Amino acid sequence: MKIRKLRNIKASTQKGFTLIELMITVAIVGILAAVALPAYQDYTIRGQVSEGFVLSGGVQTAVAEYYAQNGSFPATLSTVGLSDPVGKYVSDIAEAGTASQGVITITYGGAANTKIASNTVTLTASDPGTGVVQWKCAPVSLAQKYVPSSCN
Repeated sequence: MKIRKLRNIKASTQKGFTLIELMITVAIVGILAAVALPAYQDYTIRGQVSEGFVLSGGVQTAVAEYYAQNGSFPATLSTVGLSDPVGKYVSDIAEAGTASQGVITITYGGAANTKIASNTVTLTASDPGTGVVQWKCAPVSLAQKYVPSSCN
């Protein structure tokens, strides 16, 4: 008889998690989600911003070649024989150059995140006197945390 009572007592004490254990687990998962979701959103926005730099690569090459041949920067993309490249997250890439400086402006739009939509980044080309075109990147209205570290 005593053995049966001991078995019944053990069976009744081993029935799962307590309410406090479940609440602690839910709280930990909630804290992890609160940290991970904004970090993931920033990661995806940086990926969208990188599309602009990929699309502008061909424009940069065309502008540098035009400068090497003519000694001045083109005024528009049509001057170098290009049309306006657009992508899923980039709504416009424009060239507005002068004789001594070329400026490519990347504008985000389309399916871009609302934090970067309608914001711009400029890539400025200049020749410091060596005959080699150097590019400088600057976010105009885009938050610094979304652009590559080389863009300041």
